[in-house]
Amino acid sequence: MTKFATIILNRNLPNITDKLYRRIKKDNDTDIFVVESGSKKKNYSKYATWVADWQSAKKNGLRFPRGMNFGLSNLWKENKFEKYEFFLLLANDAEIKSKDCLKKFEKIFKKHPRMGLLSGCSSNWGEKLLLKKNKTMYFWHMENHAIALRKDFVLDIMNTKNPGYMNFLYDGNNFRGYGTESELIVKAYSNFWSAAITSEIEINENQSHLINKSDLIETENYDKNLKLYIKEGQEWMKKKYGFKSKWSMQMYAKTFYDKFFEYYPEYRKYKL
Repeated sequence: MTKFATIILNRNLPNITDKLYRRIKKDNDTDIFVVESGSKKKNYSKYATWVADWQSAKKNGLRFPRGMNFGLSNLWKENKFEKYEFFLLLANDAEIKSKDCLKKFEKIFKKHPRMGLLSGCSSNWGEKLLLKKNKTMYFWHMENHAIALRKDFVLDIMNTKNPGYMNFLYDGNNFRGYGTESELIVKAYSNFWSAAITSEIEINENQSHLINKSDLIETENYDKNLKLYIKEGQEWMKKKYGFKSKWSMQMYAKTFYDKFFEYYPEYRKYKL
C-alpha cells in the first residue's frame, strides 16, 4: 500500500517541476499530485493533476498556503485522502538530496507516534548545528517549502466545513505565507502533536528560480516579493493575533511547545 501522497506546486516552471517529480519517483513509493498554480496552459507540468484556473489564481498564483490547501482539499473531495498515512508538501524549488527520503520520513514518524509534522534540514540552516547528538529534534519553528504531515494530525486540525483552497489546513488569507508555518506549529502543540526537523533528510530550497525567473513565473522580483512577504504576513499576524512581529508568533508557539513536554515527558530528550 502506498502510504505517502506527495503534492508539488507549480507555477510556469514545468521543466523544474517535472525534474522534481522524476527525482521523487526514482526511489520512493508515493502517489504524486501536481497543482498548477495559475500557470499558463503551455507551462503546465506534463504530470499536472489539478489546475487553479480562476482569474485571481491566473493573475497572482496560489503560493504555498493556498496551493497546498487546494491540493489537499481535492484529495478530500475525491475521496482519496483516507488512502494515505502521510503527505509530503513541496514547492517546486525544493531539491531533495537524500535517497529514499520517504522511507526515512516514515521511519521517523513511526518512532515518534505524537509527531504531526516533520521537515528535512537544509544544508545551510543554522538548525543543522543543533542536530548532532540527536539527528531529529522537536522545534517550535520551521520553513514551509518542504514539509511532511501525518494524516491523523491533519484530521485533528483541518477545516471540514466547506474545505477549499482558502481554509483546508492553512489560513489562505495570509497569501504569501509569512508566519503560516508558526500557526501550523501552534495548532500542532496545542493539540498534543509535535513538530520536528531531522538532519537524516536533506532538502534544500533553490531560490535562484525566483531570483532569475520571476518574469517567467509571472510574479514580483525576489526583493519585492520578500518585502511583500514580510509586510503582508505582519499585517495578517497583527489582525488575527495582535502580534507585531514573527518573534511574538514564535514565542506564542513556544508556550505550547514547552507545555507539550509536561504531558509527554518521555520526549524530553528531543527538546531543545
